[in-house]
Amino acid sequence: MDNQSLSLEELTRAVGGKLDVTEGGSSNEAVVTGAAPIDSAGPGDVSFVADARNLKSLASTRATAVILRERDLFEETDRGGTTLIYVDNPHLAMAKVLEAIRPTVHPEPGVAAGARLHETAVIGKKVSIGVGAVIEEDAQIGDRAVIYPGVYIGRNVEIGEESVIYPNVTVMERCTLGARVIIHSGTVIGSDGFGYAKEAEQYYKIPQTGTVRIADDVEIGACVTVDRAMLGETVIGRGTKIDNLVQVAHNVVVGEDTVIVAQVGIAGSSAVGSRVQLGGQVGIVGHVRVGDDILIGARGVVTNNLTRPGAYSGFPAINHGDWLRAQTISQKLPELRKKVRELERKIIELEKSLDQ
Repeated sequence: MDNQSLSLEELTRAVGGKLDVTEGGSSNEAVVTGAAPIDSAGPGDVSFVADARNLKSLASTRATAVILRERDLFEETDRGGTTLIYVDNPHLAMAKVLEAIRPTVHPEPGVAAGARLHETAVIGKKVSIGVGAVIEEDAQIGDRAVIYPGVYIGRNVEIGEESVIYPNVTVMERCTLGARVIIHSGTVIGSDGFGYAKEAEQYYKIPQTGTVRIADDVEIGACVTVDRAMLGETVIGRGTKIDNLVQVAHNVVVGEDTVIVAQVGIAGSSAVGSRVQLGGQVGIVGHVRVGDDILIGARGVVTNNLTRPGAYSGFPAINHGDWLRAQTISQKLPELRKKVRELERKIIELEKSLDQ
């Protein structure tokens, strides 16, 4: 689909901003048809500055308009000839711009030839189901949902209204997805949890009889695995966003509005609170709790309960400030080791002199 065209005045209304037309620059009737990074934007593009340190790019950008916070400007800032749109949250405003200029287009409602729907499946109004999709018995698909080609929906699965399931996603039996859930390609919801009972030198598979429940407005990236519970539910709370290549094990409970970045692994029966941020490659061992409003830095490993809000880093994860100080000390360890050896030598010499 071609980009939509918006005048600067229309664009400003769309983001709830304030238009500041530079003398000699674009008029409020100038048209924007695209979006681009500030350093590569050209005429017809809109861009944004979310970090005041990047304001120097205003002087040279060729963008028709730039979105930014007015308080970030200084009298000495060289703003070039670019028209500015002032907002409180440039990231949010740019998201709204992209929605207006490049709206997401899904397939039209209807069932494509080659899709296989069980006769007991319940399909809502204006649902789109792609080629090769399989929907098993007693599954329920909500109104205006989009099921892309190659998707597998198991028995008794429930998918809420306006959810989008991208190609080659698997949702296994009895899992429940809320409204407006987005799941990207290659993800598996409801795979068996990794559970085995050891008998002598062998492992006996423990049946994973539970399910997965994903609340409203959750987005899950590509190639993510969310395992079903052994008993009960694995839960992803409302509004949580999960990046690509994440593993959520059996019986894990994740709260609301939490962000989980790529390659995170959460072991079985752990709980992650609301408004938590897990950086890339964070690991959480089994049966621990991460409380609300906690940030774990990239590659941090949680081995014990963390209950106090704040930032944590390292292996094992500790207060981020303490971790930074520990890293500073670790860089000086060779020097400290040398000094300790010198002190040891002097002590030995002193002891010898006292014995004489």
